[in-house]
Amino acid sequence: MKLLPGPLRRKNGANGDGNGADRSAGDLREGYEEGLKEREKEADRQRQIDAAKETGISVVGWIDERTGAGPFLRGFLYRKVPYGTNWFYTLGSATMFAFLSQAVTGVFLAMYYRPSADEAYESAQHITNDVFLGELVRGMHRWGATVMMVLIFMHMGRTFFFGAYKYPRELNWVIGVVLLVMTLMMGLTGYLLPFDQRSFWATVVAVNLNSSGPVIGPYLADFLRGGAEFGATTISRFYALHMLLIPGLIAALIGAHLYLVAKLGTTAPPWLKAEKARDLAKEEI
Repeated sequence: MKLLPGPLRRKNGANGDGNGADRSAGDLREGYEEGLKEREKEADRQRQIDAAKETGISVVGWIDERTGAGPFLRGFLYRKVPYGTNWFYTLGSATMFAFLSQAVTGVFLAMYYRPSADEAYESAQHITNDVFLGELVRGMHRWGATVMMVLIFMHMGRTFFFGAYKYPRELNWVIGVVLLVMTLMMGLTGYLLPFDQRSFWATVVAVNLNSSGPVIGPYLADFLRGGAEFGATTISRFYALHMLLIPGLIAALIGAHLYLVAKLGTTAPPWLKAEKARDLAKEEI
């Protein structure tokens, strides 16, 4: 090593025989290569995202080409909503989602429930006490029935007080009334299924009330009981009505109800109509 003054020695140590410059160039090259790799990874991720989007679009296009559902869905989903709509207009959708919740939880309960006079009560207790999340699902189904009753009455009340039953929506009002009756029948037929003392005697009272109706009352009571008295076939008949007939009718009527709502549109709130009439009267004056 040569003896050099301090400043020269530091300068020579910094530069040396070119090692410092080589290290700087190597660091720059490594940084450039790492940045290039990161950009390539980001480009690959973007290509994968674009490919996933293209796949989804292709699937939707494939289905639309073979079903022709695009124009129907556009006409059904994209429609004008009158000014002034508020949370009262969501009661119908809330009732429909309550029905869907009842349908889903009912399917899970039907997997373990046994509709016979000897096993119904034990199977209901088994669902509550032994099945994983059985108590939660049964509670959702039980309280969901009450929620659906409250929502459908509120929806009917909103329709009546807002005047949405008038021309040209009379048929949709009739369908809504039938849906209300079907919902009540759903509650009646489901109330017996736990088959405890309270549900049994409450159903006896309800069926006897039906039997007191004019003309068709006795025949309706015999149909519900499966005979002149409550017997072993009564609970299976209530189960079939509750699980198959009434839900199918409700689903079909909901479809017709939604079709008419999409076709006829939504009525504006009555106070907007009053304001419009008042403005027209002022213009005439």
